[in-house]
Amino acid sequence: MRTIMHVDMNAFFAAVEQQSNPRLRGRPVAVTGSEQRTVILTASYEARRYGVRTGMMLHEARARCPQLILVPAHNRLYADIAARITALLHDYTPLVEVFSIDEAFLDLTGSLELFGGAERIARLIKSRIKARFGLTCSVGIAPNKLLAKLASEMHKPDGLTVLHAEEAPAVLETLPVQELCGIGRRLQKQLNDRGIFTCGQLGRTPRERLVRRFGVVGEKLHAMGRGLDPAPVVPVTASAPVKSIGHSLTLREDLSDRRQISRVLLQLAEMVGRRARRHGLSGRTVTLTVRYADFTTFSRQQQQSAPLAHGPALHAAALRILDSLLLAQPVRLLGVSLSGLRQDGEQLPLLADDHRRQLLTGAVDTVNDRFGEFTVMAASLLEQSQRECRVISPAWRPQGVRQVDIG
Repeated sequence: MRTIMHVDMNAFFAAVEQQSNPRLRGRPVAVTGSEQRTVILTASYEARRYGVRTGMMLHEARARCPQLILVPAHNRLYADIAARITALLHDYTPLVEVFSIDEAFLDLTGSLELFGGAERIARLIKSRIKARFGLTCSVGIAPNKLLAKLASEMHKPDGLTVLHAEEAPAVLETLPVQELCGIGRRLQKQLNDRGIFTCGQLGRTPRERLVRRFGVVGEKLHAMGRGLDPAPVVPVTASAPVKSIGHSLTLREDLSDRRQISRVLLQLAEMVGRRARRHGLSGRTVTLTVRYADFTTFSRQQQQSAPLAHGPALHAAALRILDSLLLAQPVRLLGVSLSGLRQDGEQLPLLADDHRRQLLTGAVDTVNDRFGEFTVMAASLLEQSQRECRVISPAWRPQGVRQVDIG
């Protein structure tokens, strides 16, 4: 029997802003991107009482809460605090899995006797985070990751919930299936269409029926409905290799002019290339993602003849994909990603021009590493603000390829 803890920071971005600025404390606050076209990234609990939620459009949030205070996100601050909280969690077990920038799983099985039990560890973590950062977190303790995350959601904010294995069937019996981590809206609808609305019903559904409809996912769904989850806590050092590196950007205004679109793609390509080179990676597959003004979203990809990790080369590949498209509407969002990754970066240059380009790129990287992203940039990007990219990916990690530090 394992003992798993899930630590969930309460309204993390908003709480950090309130802690940094005392005038925001006790007031409805929503953290957004830098532009009016972004959505709510997170809302303080004062704002949530009015129905303001993550992912909500700004006009809808303002309609629900006219006194809402909008605060632009500060990624560097959030990433720094999240990394320090992760380091604090490692004081209690080496088995810490960063689930997102504000969530983590801990396997405490081997630490219980050392610290006096799971509940005492939880209280130590909560008190230390409160004392050091002025922030609260909700903690769930259970025999597996699925139930630990469910337990942390039960009493928010600043909660501590222990869910024992023998208590799980009663809790799951009437719990809506969408309350389980991993069941989104689309999967919820498919289950609901088959008369499965609660976890109890899901657990009683014959495994064969679920596998016949959902394949290997059906096997997992059957286990989830019964509160079973064999997945281990995977520390960052043991995480699976990253399969792609990408950045996307919601534009200030819908764009139809391909020259303007090209400038945005260059900015994104430079950001992707920087992350790839930082970790000695290159890739052969470039993917362009486009979202229209009506939120229709699609992606197209192209295989390259040689691995890429250089911004202008990635940009050229993205433009080739763009030139193959007939844009039916103005563009709201653009994204560039690199996959088919391999270690050791680009091939050694054979030509003098390629060698000079590599030296120049290395020099620019050195300056930007020291003084911040886009301190040195292509002249065509002077009109583009790197601070438009505010959202931290859910795949964020305190170190490694998935660490995204922008603006």
